[in-house]
Formats: sequence, structure tokens, C-alpha cells
Amino acid sequence: MKNEIRVFCPATIANVSCGFDVLGVALDNVGDEMVVRKTTAKGITITKLEGQDLPLETHKNVAGVAGLALLAATDYTGGFEIEIYKKIKAGSGIGSSAASSTGAVWAMNQLLGKPFSNLELVQFSMKGEELASGVQHADNVAPAIFGGFTLVRSYNPLDIIKINTPKELYATVIHPQIEIKTSDSRKILKTTISLADGIKQWGNVGGLIAGLYTEDYDLIGRSLQDYIIEPIRSILIPAFDNVKSASLEAGALGCGISGSGPSIFALSKGKEKATQVASAMQDVYNKVGIPYDIHVSSVNLEGVKIIE
Repeated sequence: MKNEIRVFCPATIANVSCGFDVLGVALDNVGDEMVVRKTTAKGITITKLEGQDLPLETHKNVAGVAGLALLAATDYTGGFEIEIYKKIKAGSGIGSSAASSTGAVWAMNQLLGKPFSNLELVQFSMKGEELASGVQHADNVAPAIFGGFTLVRSYNPLDIIKINTPKELYATVIHPQIEIKTSDSRKILKTTISLADGIKQWGNVGGLIAGLYTEDYDLIGRSLQDYIIEPIRSILIPAFDNVKSASLEAGALGCGISGSGPSIFALSKGKEKATQVASAMQDVYNKVGIPYDIHVSSVNLEGVKIIE
């Protein structure tokens, strides 16, 4: 059995417009890398962290906290060293903390002979999310572990369902270079909603799930509507309405806030259309004057995976 493993930890789009805290999807060409190795010394040590100014202390780093949760559930007498190569910026809205949390526990599980299920790995990863945002949410970590689209049907008990991914579905994500902390973004949300908004939102969640399974791209597009979270969070994102309008005009199926923002995502049918949407997003932000990253990606069906 190997004593060291290098893994790719995917970025993720959480909520997917209508599914706050329950829907997510993993991306294929955006993510972090981690090296995890077994050691004789107990506990977890983060030996290297490149790309972002984040804490190396185990109890202050989401990878360390998630890893400790896994360790506590084993009878393994040794420990692990972790190297983290961050390519997803913290506060980007595309699952930076989830990538670290899931990468650590997935790799540790591999090195221990895979004693834990994907569902259990999500539970360990949620401890890292709690450190990052104050809440044990699974909408980023579930797709990062399972791959593809995932639905958190229930949190208590935890019940996660992997959803079919249409073959031609592509994501475009623009990340304005401003930081919105998930914990801050959650504080501005309302704790109650109207029955009318709830009915519209539930209909869209059902429609999106049905559209993904039947590969009905028009239905997917009609269902990418958020009546509850987007109207509040979008005020924190410069030129959000302009980006959304430009994306839809360029042919996107739908467009919304990725996670807590500031990243904005769009889903399209085919890579060519997704690339056209990326150009439309860039045209808007070139006029805004805020630096940005732009990504066009297929859906990652595997989740965290080994880099040979």
C-alpha cells in the first residue's frame, strides 16, 4: 500500500441557483492539488502551503480539522503530513475550503485502505466547512467527494444523492478579485421566506433535477432561477445584473451566484457556447475595471482524484 499520494481537489459551484445548501456540482479543470503522506508520528502536520496566505496550524486549517475528524474515527496509530497547493482563492465562491477539506480526507482514506464511505468522508469534510463558515454545510464538499451534481436530501440524518450529468453541459465561471467571506455572506440572509417564494423555489429544484436526469437543456435553463438568496447576495457583487444579462444573451441556459459569491456561474450546452458566454462576461468586467479570473469547464464526474 502506498505511503504517499498526490490528488486533484476540484472547485465546486454550490447552490446552483435554486438549491441553497443542498445542490452542488464539481468542476473539471479548476482546483487545488495536495500531497498527503503517512507518518509514524501521531496527528496531522501541514508541512507546506503555497498559493494562499492561510494558516499552517492544524486546528486553524480546514484540511487539518477535517483530517483530525477522520483520524478520530480510526484506530490508526500513526499520522499524516499534508502539502497544500492552493489554486482556488479563499472567499472566491467556488469551494476553496471544500477543496482542502475533501482533498485531505479523501487522500487519507485512500492511504488507509478506504475504510470509510463517501458519505462518511463528506461528514468529516463538513467539520472543515464549519471552521470556514461557521456552518456544517455539504453543498460544496458533497460534489467534491462524489463528483458531478449532488443533492443533499437531508442533513439529519445526512443523505446525499448523486444526480445525472448531461454530457454536453459546461460551466463558465467569472471570479472578480474581491473576497466575500461565506460567514459574512450568510449573516445578511433572511431566516424566513414567504410561502409564495418557497413554492417557486421548490418547483425550480424539482425542475432542475428532472432536467438533469432527462437531459432536457431547456428545462435546466428554466429551472436556474433563485427567488430567495440571489436578490440579497447579488448586491455584494459588482455588475452582477449586467453579467447575468450578457450571459443569457450569449446563449447561456442560466446564470447565478456561485456559492456565496463573488464568483458568477453560467451553465451552457456545449463548450463552444460556454466559451462565448465567457467572452460576454469578460466584456462586462473589462468595463468595470476589477481584475478577474475566468474559467470554462466541463463537469468533473469523479470528484477528488489521484494525480499520477
